[in-house]
Amino acid sequence: MFRRIALQSVFALVAVSALGACAHRAPQSVADAVAQTPELHSFNALLAEAGLAETLKGSGPYTVFAPSDAAFKAVPAKTMAALKADKALLKSVLSYHIVTARMASADVKPGNAKTLQGASVALARAGNFITVEDALVEQADVAASNGVVHVVDRVLMPPKK
Repeated sequence: MFRRIALQSVFALVAVSALGACAHRAPQSVADAVAQTPELHSFNALLAEAGLAETLKGSGPYTVFAPSDAAFKAVPAKTMAALKADKALLKSVLSYHIVTARMASADVKPGNAKTLQGASVALARAGNFITVEDALVEQADVAASNGVVHVVDRVLMPPKK
């Protein structure tokens, strides 16, 4: 009897410790998820510059199609310089990557989704492959309490108004 209680206590302690460790590592917001994803250093820094990191800490829900560091390296230097020089333009471009709804990869349906920027993006799916405009989702379903982040291989530019 004592042995069973001791064993149950050990299992309970292990379970509580494991849950505590998971809760500690789980991002609390989409902004935290972006900050903790190694491939998104450039996107994270630009979100802060544009003042959007605070927005993504809000209640949401948000789906962020976040360009990888490699995607930002592919953007011409002149374009990147223009984005960094014009905070309104930077905010517009980054907001175009944010949909104001939670869409895990399993929820993505072909069609359009309205972005935080105001314009819509075209979503498509072919089996397990998901695209947003001409960008391919390389890493899906980085979970957060207020949404989800999908890492994409291109920086999307909003349509000119």
